[in-house]
Parts: sequence; structure tokens; C-alpha cells
Amino acid sequence: MEKDQVIQSVAIYPPLGIARIGNSSEYYFASDLSNTMETPDGGFKDKEGKVKKQVARFRVYGFNAAGEVVKEIVASEAQINWRVHVANVKSAWYEFNNALDLEGYAIPSTYRNGNVKGGDRDELVINPGVKKINGISQKDKPEYELTGGKFYGKEVPLGKIETDDKGRLLFFGGDGNSASYDNKPATTFANNVGWHDDTSDGTIRATIVLNGKTFEAEPAMVAVTPPNFGPGLFGVVTMYDVVLNLFIEKFNYPDPTSNGVNFWEHIYPVLERMTNTQWVNHGFFMLFGKNSPSDFTNPELLNKLSDPSESSKEERERIFNWLRNPNSNVAEPKKVPPFYGDGFGDYTNIALDDLPITNTQYKWFEKWAKGDFNNVKVDKIKSFNELSLEEQIEALNIAPFEECLGGPFHPGIELTWPMRNALMWEKPFRLKVLPENEMPNLDYGSLLSPAIALSEDGPLSASGPGSLTRWLGVPWQTDEASCLSGYDTTTYLPLPSFWAARVPNQVLSEDSYGRMSDTKVNIAQRLKHFDYRQDWLREFGTQYLPKINKMISEWHDLGIIAETEYKNQESDFLPNRVWKETRMAYTSIDPTMEQVRYAERVTVDEKMLKTTFAESTKIAKKRPFYGRNER
Repeated sequence: MEKDQVIQSVAIYPPLGIARIGNSSEYYFASDLSNTMETPDGGFKDKEGKVKKQVARFRVYGFNAAGEVVKEIVASEAQINWRVHVANVKSAWYEFNNALDLEGYAIPSTYRNGNVKGGDRDELVINPGVKKINGISQKDKPEYELTGGKFYGKEVPLGKIETDDKGRLLFFGGDGNSASYDNKPATTFANNVGWHDDTSDGTIRATIVLNGKTFEAEPAMVAVTPPNFGPGLFGVVTMYDVVLNLFIEKFNYPDPTSNGVNFWEHIYPVLERMTNTQWVNHGFFMLFGKNSPSDFTNPELLNKLSDPSESSKEERERIFNWLRNPNSNVAEPKKVPPFYGDGFGDYTNIALDDLPITNTQYKWFEKWAKGDFNNVKVDKIKSFNELSLEEQIEALNIAPFEECLGGPFHPGIELTWPMRNALMWEKPFRLKVLPENEMPNLDYGSLLSPAIALSEDGPLSASGPGSLTRWLGVPWQTDEASCLSGYDTTTYLPLPSFWAARVPNQVLSEDSYGRMSDTKVNIAQRLKHFDYRQDWLREFGTQYLPKINKMISEWHDLGIIAETEYKNQESDFLPNRVWKETRMAYTSIDPTMEQVRYAERVTVDEKMLKTTFAESTKIAKKRPFYGRNER
């Protein structure tokens, strides 16, 4: 039966777009496809070494009476009037202690900047108001700038908006400027008094006039997050995994494995991401990286893991038994993935100390371990324009969430714990939003308790300008410089990690990469340089307060850990894909000091290479807190 082509409703996609901070005038687009990140021309920094912005692009689709997508609506056939309202309300919100949905462990919080009272707290809200735009290729006009919002009377620009040649909305976030109104240094990871940054979030609305009929589009939201310092790398648990689990459990959303678990689609991505984290954390490199016994991209191991027969069951069960059970009530630090959990830093020896995969993922792995899966290869991802309309909608639902981390939420980098609560959602992938022109309530009393936070009329009941980013640290740079990885000098394993795929811990420098790639040198020397990882924040020193303040002023000088065009044709001991540190501004590295660092941190007992993860972690029982020890 032919699809009804009469448009009865319209909606904005993606339902939640992700833009990212950058101090360059150049930019690249957020990926429209899941598990994909294309490198922009010239890389992720411009010629001056400034970080390019990630731009969120919004489209409008028309639907028929049956809710089937009919077409993308573009400006050549309709008038699309966009309305954008974002804000930054972090400093006028409550302090972060921990996630307020941790049953039995949540810590109530008091006001940020609690010394500011009553109406004076309006000075803490950066609200540029509603900005409007329509037409084709519109840009560079004052009315398109997200200006007008002030912090203690000082204007704080939050970005700008444009349209492309189809009339789609392009959203550009802030430049990454953070400051204290009284010029005092930052002192803590998440709750710095008197500070603001230029992240933001808010609503995207549009009125469409098509064939003489006016439609109000189903609104979307945009969130401006810190830069992606590991483009093309993904969290072992992504925000998509988190919200998918919620939708399946609370919204009767169909499980993607309803027709069976597929190894390449549902199991391998988790394993591959564990291995790819080798490029941003040295512990992951030793345990899951190239030449380790658990390199999940190793063809020989993959042949076993993708085999549903009884002959490979022991190997599948061995991997499954490494996984942390998300329903466990006891601490399981020796299991994987080796990331901190939501409760780490506040409690010890509880399950919340460590990050598990989701319940949904765990069920998939359980079936896989039993052999209840297929190994049919999935089609290679097409370009977005080659997708069917239905596939485009699905891609735009998933991709923004997949590029964001799914934990730990302490507090997090991009989006955080409210996203896993059903109160937030109108339906799968689309958040409840406040009425137009309404700002979120910023005052729930002197103490924000879990009961208030999770109440039907509490802060999760509907989102508006500033609602999503207010739960995160202020400024964002101090949290990133604080939340790195654990470290045990007895094993030289920097584990667990917080957010390595976005906030790298140890990396392959450009110098090491160059030496590794030199085919004139013998393989032993090349392997030495391949194995050598350096601290991503090495130029910021080891003292906590100077480090977090250097991050505020010099974040853009850090290297981006990006995939290279390296092609390995020489040795089975070298990788086929490489992510290396690129465009780091610092060049005055003391080689003697680097040798000391190498000896202290990177030298690893050879027998560690021959052990399983479980055996290795028996040695690494002590997990000291590296950074983030000032609150």
C-alpha cells in the first residue's frame, strides 16, 4: 500500500543536538550517523592551533496522519521560522555532591554561590533570550548572536545561529571562556564560587508554513558541551546505552535484539571500544590494546568470540565473567569495564564505586555467552543522504546520544544522571520541554534533596533553557582537569579511569608516533616508542590548584587525540589503526624529565602482558585517587 504523502505534523531532528565548545572560527558538524566521526579538512584545530567548534545541525521532517515520515522539509518549499532559547544557569543552581537518584547514597545539596541571596541571584543567570532566524544561508548578523546574557553585569556570549542552503538551523556554541567575577582562582572540581563558563543548553522551536498551512514543529533541545578531545573514540557505555535501557524498561520501547542478538551489532562495539580506549589510557592499552591477550580487535580472538558454537563457549564465558553485573550490590573492582562509578569518591567498597554496563547490555552479553546469537555481518554504514527517511530519523535519534559518555555521572562531562530518569522524557529520544519563553525554576529551597529532585513537579519534570547543563561542574575545565585515572605504582596501571574517551589520561605523542612509524628503524625500537605513553596534561604540572587553573586558561593548547592515516604494512606487532596526540601547542619538553617519567610510570613488568585482566587486577587491589582530591 502506498504511503500517504499528506503532511499532518512536523518535528525537529535530532530531538537533542550536541554542539561543542571551540575557540576557532572554523567548525565541523556533529555526526548524523552513529558510531561515526569524520575528521574535518585540516583536522580538529585550525592553522593557528585553535580548537574548531562542533556545530549541531537541525532539520524539520513532515509526517502523515499515521505518524510515518513523508519527507524532510526545506526552505525552498516552505518558510521555516526558527526560534532558539538557550541559557547558562550553572552558577544559580545547586552544588554538585553526587547524583541525586542514587537510592540510599544521594547527598542533598545547597545553593551554588550561597552567599548571593534573593533577587541578586538573577546576576548568576546568563540568559540571552529568544533568538530568531529564517531563510537560506543566513549568518553574520547581530540578531543571530547569542548575546545579551550577563553574569554580574558582564556580557557572556553563548555562541550564534545560522542557516544552511536548505534552511536548516546551525547552532554554534561558546568559545570556551570561563572567568571569576572577582578574579579569584578556582579551588575545586565542580563548585567554584563566583565562576561561570559559556556552555549552555535550551530549546529549538520552529514554525513552518507549507502549502499555505502553518505547523508548529515538535520542539527539540540543544546542549553545548566541552570539546571532544578523543574524536572517533566512544565510551564503553554511551549515553545511548543508558537511555535505550531506560526506554526499554520504562517506555515499552522495542529491544533492538528482538530478532536475536547479533555479535557485530550488539556485542562487538562494546569490546572494540574497550580496546580503542588504549589510545587515551595506558592501563587499557596494557590490558586490552595491541599485543595484549585481550585485544578484542585481534582476528584470531574475534574468530572465537564471534563463533556461536559450543567449541567457543569457554572463551565467551570467560569474557562474560569479567563483566560487572549491573544488578550486583557488592563492589566488584576486579571486573570490567575499568571505570569509576557514580559513587566513587564519596563511598568505598560499594557497588557504586565502579561503572557497570547497562542491564540491557548485560542481558545481550548473557545470551551471547550461552551461544544464543548470530554472527551475520552488518552492512557498512552508508552516508546520511543514502539512508531512507526512516533510517535518517533513527540515525538522528541515536547519533547525538552515542557520542556522549554514559558515565560515570560524578557529575559527568556532557549530559548526566537526569537523562536516565523517566520523568525527563515525553517519549523515547524526546525530552519534555517547558512552555515557550519559560525559564526553569532555580529555587527549590535551601536544600535540594533526592525527594525534591525526583518529585513529579521537581526539576526533572520539564526542561528549558539551562536545564541540562546546570547539573555539571562550573567551570567545565576544572572538572576535566580533576577527573583522570587511578594509579598504582606497584603495577604501573593507570586504572580505573573517569572519562578517558573525552578527557584523555595517557596518550601516544606525535614524537612517539613518528619514531614508531620510522621504517628505517628496527622493530624493537619502533615497538618501544609505540608502547610509550605520556600524560595528556603533562605540561600543566602535578600540583592540583595550578593544574586546574592552567586548564581554564590553556585548554585549547592541549592535543586532540585523533585517528591518523597510518597504514601498517610492516609488522604484526604494530596496530592497523592509530589515534595519536595532534597539534599540542607545547614544545619545550625536557627530555630528561620525560625519561624520568617513563621510568616511573610506563615501565611495565613483562609478565603483565601474559596475564588476564582478572589476574592483573589481583595485583592492582589498591586504587589511589589520582587528582580530584580537592573539593
